[in-house]
Amino acid sequence: MFKPKIACPNFTTDRTALRRFALECGLDGVDWSFTLQELPQTPKEASRLSREVAELRPLAVRYHAAFPTVDLGDRDPEKAQAAYRVFEQVCCLVSKLEGETLTIHVGLGRTTTEDLSWERTLENLWRLNRSAQRLGVRLCLENLAWGWTSRPELFEKMLRRSGLWGTFDIGHAVVSPSIVSERFDVEDFVTPHGERILNAHVYHREFDNRHFPPESVDDVAHRLALLRTLPACEWWVLELRDEPSVRSTLDVVRRYLEKDNGNVGIAGSIG
Repeated sequence: MFKPKIACPNFTTDRTALRRFALECGLDGVDWSFTLQELPQTPKEASRLSREVAELRPLAVRYHAAFPTVDLGDRDPEKAQAAYRVFEQVCCLVSKLEGETLTIHVGLGRTTTEDLSWERTLENLWRLNRSAQRLGVRLCLENLAWGWTSRPELFEKMLRRSGLWGTFDIGHAVVSPSIVSERFDVEDFVTPHGERILNAHVYHREFDNRHFPPESVDDVAHRLALLRTLPACEWWVLELRDEPSVRSTLDVVRRYLEKDNGNVGIAGSIG
């Protein structure tokens, strides 16, 4: 069984400190999250970003677009088209940065799906995926803690009908209403499309929009074992936003991997 590449987010704007921290911890890469405010608007800004990313070498870099309420399927057609242009811009940016993988969301930052169109969402995800493919970018959809992608059956349908790859967030999955209610199991987020999951976000759980690290291997062992069954999921992001939390989660993950050696199944209670 393959050894996952373990990465941290770009949780600090001090890129030198980020690189030093990641290398000191023996991490393999950085998961670079864009915000709308940080997107380069001029060639000069784009060149500066390119230099910042290049300075992270030899660390590998994948990308993540975190744009609350910017949705391809907004019921307002003008807002949906504006969102499409933003995401297309990000795909072009990732391609220029020589990136190959970008994670996006549906319904991020919303408390209702009433202002979203299901069919428009699927149509524009499909269109954006075609555009990303032409640029050499693998577009991934992440499951959230609430909304359409928090429901395993809808997450599966979105991936299938759009052709997107997947990013499996284990902290979102465990607090999903579908899982808490026991209507579905965590495994259902990656069934029947396990081969399409390229990335994992690893931490214990999300609460009040904060990510909390696991306190022990038992907190996440079941979900890490599930990740080990996914043949293409080689990128594990310790999705915490401070050094102590990343370090403690890294320790838990390494202890799990040392103990597991590829022999532990996924039976047992959900962490």
